[in-house]
Amino acid sequence: MKLMERVKMTLRRMHYSPRTEEAYVGWIVRFLRFTGMKHPLELGVDALREFLNHLANERNVAASSQNQALCAVLFMYKQVLGMPLEVQAFDRAKRPRHLPGVLDAAEVRALLRAMRPPCALIAAVLYGAGMRLHECLGVRVKDVDLVRGVLIIRAGKGGHDRMAILPQRLKPAIVAQLARVSRQHAADLGAGGGYVDLPHALARKVPAAERALSWQYVFPASRPYVDKETGKRVRPHLHETAV
Repeated sequence: MKLMERVKMTLRRMHYSPRTEEAYVGWIVRFLRFTGMKHPLELGVDALREFLNHLANERNVAASSQNQALCAVLFMYKQVLGMPLEVQAFDRAKRPRHLPGVLDAAEVRALLRAMRPPCALIAAVLYGAGMRLHECLGVRVKDVDLVRGVLIIRAGKGGHDRMAILPQRLKPAIVAQLARVSRQHAADLGAGGGYVDLPHALARKVPAAERALSWQYVFPASRPYVDKETGKRVRPHLHETAV
């Protein structure tokens, strides 16, 4: 089995989030390319230190990204290769302290008015419910509880579930968005599609779930894609770069 396949398998076995998997795989690939694609077992502490210095001095990478790169490579050595490196050999990059820029209420209203749907509603949910962008885009129809006025966030930061309060003034817009999702899903089903990606092995355990309205994303992408392995027309959530 190839190294990167082992990395991905280990990350999934240890229940790391998809975002963490994507980030760790990216940093490990960059590390391997920096070292001339040598096998990590031929390298060690000095190679990793040179890579981190390269990120800081030549690539001008932020401190948080340097620390993430360090964690990714250390993960590979310890969890995948079984050859843990001495953590004490590396100094964590220190994050500079900055005062955050905060918009006042009038500026927020002006910003939301200038945005187009569905981005305006997404931004309003982020602001009103205190959610991260990937958390909001990952909300499914079944995770909207209009009676209690909450949104259920699945596998959020740290892999934990939590609830976010849905502002009362956003309920009509959310109801309208759910109606649009329902109409779009009905059209997808009529065209032979209507599939959605499911977490873990749910597609095998509950085959009907991947075409159920309850599992569709509240903020779906504008068009589906065809899964190369299954040939199914899957509609993912709206990508973060599109917001």
